[in-house]
Amino acid sequence: MTDTYSDLVNSKVGKQVASRLGLPRPVRLRRYAPDQPLVPGPVLVAGVGDAPLAARAADMLRGDAIDIIPVVAEGQRVGAVVLDLTQARELTDLDAFRTILGPALKRLAPSGRVVVFGGSMATAGTDPMLRATRRALEGVVRSIGKELRAGATANLVTVVEGEEANADAALRFFLSGRSAYVDGQVVTVGAASGGPAVAPDDWHTPLAGKIAVVTGAARGIGASIAEVLARDGATVVGVDIPSAGESLARNANRLGGTALQLDVTAPDAGRRIVDHARTRHGSLDIMIHNAGITRDKLLANMDESRWASVVDVNLGSVIRMNEAILAPDGLADGGHVVCVSSIAGIAGNRGQTNYAASKAGVIGLVTALGGSPDLYARRVTVNAVAPGFIETEMTAKIPLATRELGRRLSSLQQGGLPVDVAETVAWFSQDANAGVTGNVVRVCGQSLLGA
Repeated sequence: MTDTYSDLVNSKVGKQVASRLGLPRPVRLRRYAPDQPLVPGPVLVAGVGDAPLAARAADMLRGDAIDIIPVVAEGQRVGAVVLDLTQARELTDLDAFRTILGPALKRLAPSGRVVVFGGSMATAGTDPMLRATRRALEGVVRSIGKELRAGATANLVTVVEGEEANADAALRFFLSGRSAYVDGQVVTVGAASGGPAVAPDDWHTPLAGKIAVVTGAARGIGASIAEVLARDGATVVGVDIPSAGESLARNANRLGGTALQLDVTAPDAGRRIVDHARTRHGSLDIMIHNAGITRDKLLANMDESRWASVVDVNLGSVIRMNEAILAPDGLADGGHVVCVSSIAGIAGNRGQTNYAASKAGVIGLVTALGGSPDLYARRVTVNAVAPGFIETEMTAKIPLATRELGRRLSSLQQGGLPVDVAETVAWFSQDANAGVTGNVVRVCGQSLLGA
């Protein structure tokens, strides 16, 4: 879907008009392409105390032939800033934001990145000062995201002490174009069962050899998820209802995968998915629960059918399918489950009480499964993405004024693309993310609506 306003204010004449009138001017975001560098420019890497993740990040980036700088020289542009505050223990340590990061922000390139590492609240104990300091990081990073311009983003990665080796994939994601529409988010990296997470042989194809199932894969976000997973090396099984069979088969053939026509609300849906993946491809390594519907109505006018159908498709079916998918003979050990929630499940949305209930329920499900000792022992991760305003057929039907507000009311001042959701799903699907589970990441450009 075309964003006419963005095209207009970025035209030669439109730039001048927008500047004179003080209108927002969204920029074209830096999105991932295999031939582009991880970061387009030098990276400032600094920290407080021993800063173990600063040293690790510097080594990793040098391996990618990226210049590391300790300070920003006069007139120099930086592609990103990595600030390690995992050793911050007192409020005075927070001054590093002002003294180190503050000056660097003035030199941040368009679509630049700010990645802050912090200590995990899970290991903060009951020390009031330590807990206050670590929680303060979140407030600062979210605020920085709202101050940045020209497509730049800021995100926080909290790391459990001793698990620094599991944070590489998160750093790569947040520095790269894969995270173009992820802003002001917090991800927690913990321990992975059986030892540290394993890096892929090639970071361009981190899903090589994996078998992935994507529900709702015939069009929209689901089709984009299937495409990105395949690009990253996975063999994809696309699942959708029989009426979407033609487009589903077309997508599957194009990506070199297979198609499974299936209603996800069927009692045996989970078993059929497992059987198809194992029979046709030998395994099931990645399960993406994307299928969903909307049946909008104000609650005062909501009928039973609208309520029940949305809750069952979006949430009930996922719970039922997981009984087979998460069984010992279902998803392979070391596998990954990613659920597609929504910002509506976090902030609510007028006329979508049924949809919000289902998507908030998905978050509850992910939180529960992410803390499952049985799944942890099997090295299975469960995470969720929560899209905000994404340019799809559904948002194209929204009235013009509402649609424009949805686009502009974010730190990035524009709607996201289906590929932005897909990139985050693919990142959660990497074995290198074995220490990331029970997380929910909003793909919303740091929407100004809701939490």
